[in-house]
Amino acid sequence: MPPRVFVTGAGLITAAGNDTGENLASLVALRTGIGRLSLFESVHAGIPVAEVKLSNEMLAGMAGADRKEGIHSRNALLALIAAQQAVTGAGYRDLSGRRSGIVFATTAGGMDLNERYYQSLLREDTFKDFIPVFDSADCTEKIARRFGIRYSVTTISTACSSSANAIMYAARMIRNRRADRMLAGGTDALTKFTLNGFFALEIVSPSGCMPFDQYRNGLTIGEGAAALMLESEETADPERIICEITGYANANEAYHPTASSAEGTGAAMAMRRALEIARLKPDEIGYINAHGTGTEINDLSEGRAIERVFQDTIPPVSSTKAFTGHTLGAAGAVEAVFSVLSIRDQILLPGINCPHPMPELSFRQPAVVQKAVVNHVVSNSFGFGGNNTTLVFSKI
Repeated sequence: MPPRVFVTGAGLITAAGNDTGENLASLVALRTGIGRLSLFESVHAGIPVAEVKLSNEMLAGMAGADRKEGIHSRNALLALIAAQQAVTGAGYRDLSGRRSGIVFATTAGGMDLNERYYQSLLREDTFKDFIPVFDSADCTEKIARRFGIRYSVTTISTACSSSANAIMYAARMIRNRRADRMLAGGTDALTKFTLNGFFALEIVSPSGCMPFDQYRNGLTIGEGAAALMLESEETADPERIICEITGYANANEAYHPTASSAEGTGAAMAMRRALEIARLKPDEIGYINAHGTGTEINDLSEGRAIERVFQDTIPPVSSTKAFTGHTLGAAGAVEAVFSVLSIRDQILLPGINCPHPMPELSFRQPAVVQKAVVNHVVSNSFGFGGNNTTLVFSKI
């Protein structure tokens, strides 16, 4: 029998808060992190974003980043903060012992520094030392060095499902006895590249995202990082266990380079397979943390997929992106942490900015944080190219 995979630590930093406690407090208070852009100048400065309200210098202080460790992009600083919280929460100072690995995810990498120094690098080599931190793997390698991880170091980039896939990969490593513990998560900093790119796709909301609302008009770009410490049942401290990862699945429908299929075929495939692996029936799920971007296509597609899979047993569903914005490569891990908190505290998480629920769908989001019996949670993360991932977390 493969060993069970437990969550023993969690870390989170988003526009809604600098740790799990602050993020959860924002959800309880129905306080969004979406606001005005202040990190950099942009022709799109009037478009709402969800930025962490800390300068790079402040983040470096929180992360304990030392210049001796090298140059740090904003992306890497966010990652180090979330990773430190998860490692500390699991009761560790370092992960150099036993078979400890890391798999982290991102989409933009060190793009913030790339944007700042690219033009100079075309003319001179003054900032040549910055080039290595442009790489997507830089954040993973910095975390690995910080905590002495040498056994397995991996970086994943599959668009908006990136960090959900990182968590799935880490869980599979443990279940297949290839590792004893894995630090898994994702990070993405707000950059001109991401803001301009999604604006070019014409899917950025001019007013702030409204997941599952009839008048939704696009997503809100956010930034942040999240991490989970996953451990085998054979090595985990029973006093540190928060919940268990019981199911996971990835299904790529390859329908379109950026859009999901109208009926949510890939999303339904991922949810069904994850439930099969978890050996759970649809009516056993107590809460779904939806991908819920607030775009016209995603919310209808995902909503239809949920209705196809759960039929007349749809549990409470909400999207937390109205609090954090869409954190891109970090989104899967951010929402995985929210799912873990839902089980730990036995609560349903609310959805906001939804005054007119979609008439096409039968479910409605909880309006406030509610106490409930939550034994199993489904967390959805869907990316470009039909890369759909579902994780299932369970109370032990």
